[in-house]
Amino acid sequence: MSNLLRIGTLVGGGDAVRVIPQIVGHGFESFSLTFWQTTGSVDLKETAARVRELADKHNFVISTLGIFGNPLTGAGDNADTLASWERLIDHAHLFGTDIVSGFTGRLTDRPIDESIPAYAEVFGELGRRAADKGVRIAFENCDMGGTWATGDWNIAHNPTAWEMMFNAIPSDNIGLQWEPCHQMVSLIDPIPQLRKWVSKVFHVHGKDATIAWDIVKEYGIHGPKEFVWHRTPGFGDTNWSDIITILRQAGYQGTIDIEGWHDPVYRGELEMTGQVHALNYLKNCRGGSIIPNPV
Repeated sequence: MSNLLRIGTLVGGGDAVRVIPQIVGHGFESFSLTFWQTTGSVDLKETAARVRELADKHNFVISTLGIFGNPLTGAGDNADTLASWERLIDHAHLFGTDIVSGFTGRLTDRPIDESIPAYAEVFGELGRRAADKGVRIAFENCDMGGTWATGDWNIAHNPTAWEMMFNAIPSDNIGLQWEPCHQMVSLIDPIPQLRKWVSKVFHVHGKDATIAWDIVKEYGIHGPKEFVWHRTPGFGDTNWSDIITILRQAGYQGTIDIEGWHDPVYRGELEMTGQVHALNYLKNCRGGSIIPNPV
């Protein structure tokens, strides 16, 4: 199934054993397990064993483990974020994945360039730990409401920051967890960006955006009117056939996992309706099912 480019979804790591059996029958081929700020009281060995049993039964893979917090400051609820990175790196092999993803962290409310030394120190060490275990680190490209000048959580949301990050730690096992949505909210065209940066893309989130250019042109981006919405794939502006073509041309071996829970329409009681539509839409964009050639 290596040529298939599996399509899956995100599931909370502490909830995986409960949720996956309820939704895997819809045709999800992979699951990305995520944690917010801490792995908490989750027994990773036990969870891995139970998830692997489900994977064997239903023929899916665990694509990534994710920890989303601020490991650079460790402030407040981020006190366990750095230790959680270490934990997930150490346990990734038990889940059958070689990717741990998340935010870089950031020096709160300081410009991005001021965070680079702390980033290099923390992830230089985490990168070596990961390399020793055959694990890759992938940074999500979400701004979390931040800009170049100020913010929290993450610096990996701008291509200039990526250049600085990858120059600071020039390691083959450090790259991106990319999606078009987080670039489109900054009015960046994701297609040429992916073509340029695809060699550093280890994992893809299935999330799109709709940009209301009429609002941008009349009111700008600093007015009271919303000008962009996160969308579940199939409802946004991006040509996912182009994305999959670029990924395949570059020899991408990862998955696309839908990041739901953001769409302004397909949410609440329509959440899984939207996600399953996105699943089938993305499968169609990759060419549908793999059909064997005649021998």
